[in-house]
Amino acid sequence: MDEQQRETGPVRVLIVDDHPLFREGLKVALESAEGVNVVGEAETVAAVPEAVVQCRPDVIVMDLSLPDGSGLDATRRLAEQELTAPVLMLTMADDDGSLLAALQAGARGYLVKGAGRDEVLHAVRTVAAGGAVFGAEIAGRITSLLAGTKLREAGQLFPTLTAREAEVLALVARGFDNHRIARELVVAEKTVRNHVTHIFEKLHVATRAEAVARARDMGLGEE
Repeated sequence: MDEQQRETGPVRVLIVDDHPLFREGLKVALESAEGVNVVGEAETVAAVPEAVVQCRPDVIVMDLSLPDGSGLDATRRLAEQELTAPVLMLTMADDDGSLLAALQAGARGYLVKGAGRDEVLHAVRTVAAGGAVFGAEIAGRITSLLAGTKLREAGQLFPTLTAREAEVLALVARGFDNHRIARELVVAEKTVRNHVTHIFEKLHVATRAEAVARARDMGLGEE
């Protein structure tokens, strides 16, 4: 199978994103190409498994940040339920931590929003055909991320975090609550809450449990 229209029919795409205007724009862009059909849409992690069963997509184009969790959670749930439609992440997050977490969750592709129509189409067709594809701006980082020893420093894994936020995330990954973190860092508990809020925003997660999962995927919290 190659990137041309498959003998069995057009590539069937499920779009998972919580922004209606973005979904509509992506749908128009994909369906403007021959041999690509958008067969369904979903807005939440919870809705993905049923949408996959109903729509039977060849590829899922998934955002990392969803209202009830992460595209990483959705990807893991698909694997747990033996729903094997391949996932192409299309997200605003371009940090190394998000990229590595997506790879570990089983995503077959990773593009940053803002990629051109032709790049997205190429990625959709490649992933649907069983390949893997990554945006040009991040492909060169994959080898260094996966080779050798796993990075352990939160600041290296999540470069969008400040040094203090990285410290807080490392303690969150160890299961510490805000009160315990405040004692460890000798700061006010309100300050810790503010740091946690900023961490959620920067990692595109919605819950503490998800932040812990992201951090532990990277090897944090094992002390």
